[in-house]
Amino acid sequence: MTLGASLAALQTESAQCAALIASAHRLDPMGAPLFSTPEREMITTAAFLNSFKLWERFLEESITKYLSGKRPIGGAYIKKRASPVDEEAAKNMLIGVMKFFDYANLDYVRKIAKIYFDAGGPYEPHLSAVFTDLGDLRIMRNAAAHTSSTTQASLEGLAQRIFLTPQPNITLYDMLLRTDPRSATGETVFASYQAKLLATAELIARG
Repeated sequence: MTLGASLAALQTESAQCAALIASAHRLDPMGAPLFSTPEREMITTAAFLNSFKLWERFLEESITKYLSGKRPIGGAYIKKRASPVDEEAAKNMLIGVMKFFDYANLDYVRKIAKIYFDAGGPYEPHLSAVFTDLGDLRIMRNAAAHTSSTTQASLEGLAQRIFLTPQPNITLYDMLLRTDPRSATGETVFASYQAKLLATAELIARG
């Protein structure tokens, strides 16, 4: 699979996540929701988690492809400091003695990019430009995956930063579907962050 194919898969499946959320909020002919509130919350949260996982998959695929010699969409050669024989060898090299490589940890990803690619290769300055956004997404991901006072406090802190007022007891579902006040086009928080991921992925894939 080429970098272009990896990007296309990310774009297509991300669109499916957005469509799933939209479908969960359909109304019947009488204007009543087709799904209950708990069902809408579960579908939306699952779609968000899957969207984040797609981004992690793209990062893994792109790094291993570049390391194993694949070229970006533009065709230019990517200068690298290692030459694993194939993508599987590249994955094993990144994992090293760990059980897995955490692609949700942007510090790890940026460090790997600086180690194996000249000047961070196709990952910089693009990852640095969305460093805060990816940190925000990790807070949301943790809130979706874990229920604790710590994750809730982090979510409320993020919500206050986005909406500029305290947001006690806000849920991830509520946050994702609210209009992002920073968006010039009136996107939801979910759509706004998803657009940033897709734009960053395209820059990476184009080298």
